[in-house]
Amino acid sequence: MQDQFGGPDPSSMPFGYFDADGRCVANFSAFSMPMMINGRAIKAAGYQSGAVRPEWRERGLYRNLMQRAFDRTSAEGYELDLLLTDKPALYERYGFRTLPQHVFIAQAPKPQKSDWTARQLSLEAPDDLRLIKTLLQGRQPVSARFAVIRQMEMFLLNACFNPAIRLTAIGDEAVIAWTFDGATFWLLDVAGTAIPSLSIILSALDLQPDRIEICFCPDRLDCEVSLEPYEGYTMLMVRGKAADDIAGPLMLSPMAEF
Repeated sequence: MQDQFGGPDPSSMPFGYFDADGRCVANFSAFSMPMMINGRAIKAAGYQSGAVRPEWRERGLYRNLMQRAFDRTSAEGYELDLLLTDKPALYERYGFRTLPQHVFIAQAPKPQKSDWTARQLSLEAPDDLRLIKTLLQGRQPVSARFAVIRQMEMFLLNACFNPAIRLTAIGDEAVIAWTFDGATFWLLDVAGTAIPSLSIILSALDLQPDRIEICFCPDRLDCEVSLEPYEGYTMLMVRGKAADDIAGPLMLSPMAEF
C-alpha cells in the first residue's frame, strides 16, 4: 500500500528497541507535520506508533524512546509537538496539554451556480492518484487559523482505510474529502491551490443536505457556523513554543489524523 502511495514518509524518525532475535519490542516515532497557525507557517512534529510488548513493560523503555524523540525534534528546531491519544495523563507529565476540538455546524448557504465539474476519484486509478498527490503537494492550507500545510501520506492512508470517504475533484483545482448519509454532509478536508466556498462545493456536488458538519476551521469557506464539541475517541495534545499561539475553536481535519 505504501508503495502505491509513494513509499514511507521520508520525514519519519523512528526510535526503537530490539531483542536478541531482532524483534522490535518498543517503538515511538516522530514525523514532520508542518502547520499553519494564525497565518504563520510552523515547523511542527507529530508523534505516533508508541507501543511496548507486554513482556518488556515496566523497564522505562517507552519513556526513554519518547525523550529521545523529543530531544531530536527539539535539536532540529521544531516549534510545536502534536499527538493524538486516548491516555492524555501519560503525556501531561511531558508538558503536553489537551486542545478541545469542535465540529462546525454550517447554515445551508444560498445555492450558487457553479461552472465547476465534479468527478469522483479512485485511489486505484493512476491518473486520479496522480491528481490527488499533485494537489496535496501544492495545496493551500484549508484554514489560515489551524491546518496542516503538508502531510500527503496521512491523507492518502485515511482515505484508503475508510471506504465511506469520498474523494471528488472539482475541476483540476481541488479535491473534496467528504461523507454523506443521505441527510448529513460531513466536509472532512479540501486539498487544492485555492479553497472554494461551501456554496460552490455543495453546488458542484449537487447536494442539499439537511445538516452540514465541517471538520476543520472554516475560515476560508465563506459560511456561517455554530459549534458543537467534537466527541472523538482520541484527544489532540500539543506542546512547544508555538502552542501558546493556538486559540480555539478548532479541529484537526480527520484526513490529517495519525
